[in-house]
Amino acid sequence: MAAVLLAATPALRLAFRDIREGLSEGGRGAASRFWRRLGANLVVVELAVAVVLLAGAGLLAKSFYRLLHVETGFDTSHLAVVYVMAPQNVYGKPEQQVALYHQILEKISALPGVQSAGISSDLPLQCNCDTDWIRIPGKPFHGEHNEVLQRDVSPQYLATLKAKLVRGRMFTEADDANHSQVTILNESMVRKYFPGEDPIGKMIGDADLTPKSMRQVVGVIEDVREGAPDDEEWPAEYFSIYHGPDSYFDLAARTAQDEEALLPVLVKTLRAINPNLGVYGESTMTAQMSASQSALLHRFSTWLVGGFAAMALVLAVVGLYGVVAYSVSQRTREIGVRMALGAQRGAIHRLILKEAGWLTGIGMITGLACSVAAATLMRSLLFGVRAWDFSTLAGVAAVLALSALLASLIPAHRASSVNPVQALSAE
Repeated sequence: MAAVLLAATPALRLAFRDIREGLSEGGRGAASRFWRRLGANLVVVELAVAVVLLAGAGLLAKSFYRLLHVETGFDTSHLAVVYVMAPQNVYGKPEQQVALYHQILEKISALPGVQSAGISSDLPLQCNCDTDWIRIPGKPFHGEHNEVLQRDVSPQYLATLKAKLVRGRMFTEADDANHSQVTILNESMVRKYFPGEDPIGKMIGDADLTPKSMRQVVGVIEDVREGAPDDEEWPAEYFSIYHGPDSYFDLAARTAQDEEALLPVLVKTLRAINPNLGVYGESTMTAQMSASQSALLHRFSTWLVGGFAAMALVLAVVGLYGVVAYSVSQRTREIGVRMALGAQRGAIHRLILKEAGWLTGIGMITGLACSVAAATLMRSLLFGVRAWDFSTLAGVAAVLALSALLASLIPAHRASSVNPVQALSAE
C-alpha cells in the first residue's frame, strides 16, 4: 500500500498539472519543492504517530507501576503462601480439620526464620468472591441482598499479613467452636453499614437472622485488598476459621529471610505432616501480585505499545533527518548565496534548525492532542493515571524534542559547512 501510494501520488499530480505551469516553474525546481512538501507532511504524520504511541506507552507503564504499588492494606514483602487440600477420608470432620490447622501452624511457626503463620479460606489479592448475605438487627430491611466478602481465618492470620487494627481486638485461640461467634470488619463495611457508629459490640446475622448465624463485632481493621489490584474495595467480614473449618485452605507464612527460599521448606514440612496432603501453588505474595491477571494485562499492553512506540520514534527521527538533509541538498545554491553575502555559519545553522523545529512542533502539537483523545478511549486499561497526565506528556515531548534536535544537527552542520564558491560554481 505504501509503494502504491508513493507511486500514485506524483503520477496523479502530473495528470492534473498544467503543462505551461510546469514549464514556467522550471521542472526540476518544481519537482524538488513538491517532494520537500510531501516529505515534510509525511514527517509531521510520523512525528504525530510517534507522540501518540510514546504517550500511550508512558501512560500504560505508569499504570503498571501504580498497579504493582497499589495500597493493599498489608505488607506483601517476606510473605510466602501455599494452597493446601486435605484428604476427606482422613480430615472429613470439623474437629479433625481444626486439629490439622493447629499441627500445621505449630510446625510452620517453628521453622527457622519464620516470624508468624496463619491460615485463611482465601488469600488476599485473588478475587472479590466467596461472599455472604448479611442483615443487621435493628436496621431497616426489605429483602435486599447485603453482599459482603467472607473470610475464615486463624487467630494469627491477620497479624501475619500485618493488617492494621483500627479498634477492638483481633481473634484469639479462645474464639473457637465452644464459644459464641465473633467477627472482625474492614473499614469499608463499617462505612457502608455502620455510618457514624461504633460497630464494636453490634450483632450481625444472615438474611433471616437465624440464631446460629448471629455473631458479635469485636474488631475493625483497615481495608485489606481481597480482590485483584485494580478491583474496587469491597466490604468484608472475617470469621474465626475454627467455627467453619474446611479441607481446602491457604497458608501464609512471614519470614525475616528470603521468602523464596522458604517455599521448598514449607512444602517439605507439610508433606512431613501427611504425605497425602495436596500442596500446590507455592509462591511469594509479591510474585502472586505480579502474576495476577490485571498485572499481566498491563504488562503485556505496556511492552506491546512500547515496542511500537520505539519503532515509530526511530522512523520519525530518520524521516526528519531525511527531509532536512534533502532540503539542505536542494538549497545548496541558496545557502551559498547567503554565505557569499555575509551570512555567518551560526545563522545558517539556525536556519536549518528552524525548519526542523517547525516540523517537530507541528507534529508534536498534533500528536499531543491525539494522545489525549487516544488515552481517553483506552482509559479502561489505565489505572491511577489520567488521560491528560502532565508528567507523561511532558516527558514524551522532551524525548521527541531531543531526538528531533539530534536528527537535525548533522544536516544543519553540513549546511553551515557549505563552501560558497563551490556551491555557486556547481550551479
